[in-house]
Amino acid sequence: MTNIEKIGASKIENGLEGQFLIAMPGIGDPRFHRSVIFICAHSDEGAMGLIINQSSDGLNFTDLLDQLKIEPDKETDANLPIRIGGPVESSRGFVLHSADYGEDGVLEIEGGYRLTGTIDILRAIAQGKGPTKHMIALGYTGWAPGQLEQELQQNGWLSCDAEDSLIFARDDKAKWVQALSKLGISPELLSAGGGNA
Repeated sequence: MTNIEKIGASKIENGLEGQFLIAMPGIGDPRFHRSVIFICAHSDEGAMGLIINQSSDGLNFTDLLDQLKIEPDKETDANLPIRIGGPVESSRGFVLHSADYGEDGVLEIEGGYRLTGTIDILRAIAQGKGPTKHMIALGYTGWAPGQLEQELQQNGWLSCDAEDSLIFARDDKAKWVQALSKLGISPELLSAGGGNA
């Protein structure tokens, strides 16, 4: 069982699986500045998610297919962005996608999403036979047991329901502000410091 499968094994009641985490200005880690993370798994074993608004500089889908020696269909979207899913296992690829595609090794996620980490799904996407909605990411973001809960208590993150239009959109720059607006929050009203009542 991989670390990701372990994390998904024993879900926390009212956990954050299938939701967004929105980084607060005082997050304290530049890797997560203005990031929006989709939580793929959340259990007593920890949490795992993918940053949805950080594109890889200089690497697109065609480049990735070339590296993997996969021959694309003529209709393949060469400009499909590759996201930086997080700092953990940054050379490992994941595809977050709609539930209309499935194979062995797929992690089912609350809200009708799936996560696949095999090369077969990249072949399917390259041949136009993959899921209708998909986001490709290298690496992931992970939390040890209790770590995410502690960061939430320290006002490092806000959470809200996930939305297809943000997950699969191409404009990464707007996603942080759009996620905050789902909560009725304007970025101008946020400060780097937080307090506890």
